[in-house]
Amino acid sequence: MANIKSAKKRVRVNAVKAEQNKALKSELKTAIKKADLAIVNGDENRAEAVKAAVKKIDQACAKGLLHKNNASRKKANLAVKLAANA
Repeated sequence: MANIKSAKKRVRVNAVKAEQNKALKSELKTAIKKADLAIVNGDENRAEAVKAAVKKIDQACAKGLLHKNNASRKKANLAVKLAANA
């Protein structure tokens, strides 16, 4: 454990941020999986599920959890799947 006061604070802050990032990434993965399932099952609300997943992807990108190209690729893959099963 660190001895300097600022280093101790950084340890605490980093732990909190890691938990937040973990929760947000989990929500993101869940939204993408729900959208994929809705597309595959042909649900009538598949467009809304994709829209919700795209919103989560954009939020994760804005917070720095995803690189912009990674976010763009995820959104494009969802759009292609939705168009193929429309």
